[in-house]
Amino acid sequence: MRTLLFLLCGYLLAGACYLLVRLFSAIYPAVAMLFPALFTLMWFAVSLTNLIAGMTQAGYSFGEELPLFLLIFMLPVATLYWLGKV
Repeated sequence: MRTLLFLLCGYLLAGACYLLVRLFSAIYPAVAMLFPALFTLMWFAVSLTNLIAGMTQAGYSFGEELPLFLLIFMLPVATLYWLGKV
């Protein structure tokens, strides 16, 4: 359930980033490169915090948490970059 909530939050933040790029790219062309990069860094920090919390508080090993980290991090980021190319 926690993984689904993180994915939902990731997709909501990626959607907000995509909308901001669409709104401001005509006025500030650099926004098209800046916002996705900032989202990627921010989402990496959130995903890494979730990984560390899973290892320290829930007692999972790194091997158990790594696939979830990659899932939580990569899906919203890949979707955002894919939408930017379309």
